[in-house]
Amino acid sequence: MENRSTPLDRASVLRAGGIGVAALLAGSLTGGTASAAPERAREHPNVTLVRRYYQAYGTGDLDALRRFFAADIRWTIPGHHPLAGVKTGPDEVIAFFEQLGRSGFRAEILYLAADGDWVVDLHRGWSTTPAGLDITWALAYRIRDRKIAEAVNFAGDQHAADQYFWRHYPLARIPDRLEQD
Repeated sequence: MENRSTPLDRASVLRAGGIGVAALLAGSLTGGTASAAPERAREHPNVTLVRRYYQAYGTGDLDALRRFFAADIRWTIPGHHPLAGVKTGPDEVIAFFEQLGRSGFRAEILYLAADGDWVVDLHRGWSTTPAGLDITWALAYRIRDRKIAEAVNFAGDQHAADQYFWRHYPLARIPDRLEQD
């Protein structure tokens, strides 16, 4: 596997888009995961961090996630639906996860690998209440000082994600959805 000498920056990750982020990173990744315990002993520390984050996420204790987030975290959710957009700071990220919790979202890691400050994650993400969305997601995490400073999320099927979120997370009627002074 070829090793990139130049670390990736945020703009490169955002330009990659969709699952293409995995292809962009594939030639530069070191420290990928394996299921065997001896391989995990050599796991990149940022992969271990993201793996622990997923373990905490799986407990359903959203406050436990705060310890993984930098104070200025930026979490980008793609799409054209009510939950899409950039979440800034731990409170906004946790509020997003609270909304996902309404649909019983679950995640199963398929692949984790790291290069420098970046971790790429491919996972199966699905809803349980109600069921209806079950797709592959790619996330690019930027790690700073052993915390997640940024996450850029890419849906394997953005149209399916948009349709699901519009069906199950409708906006309030105008003027109720407008901010009041």
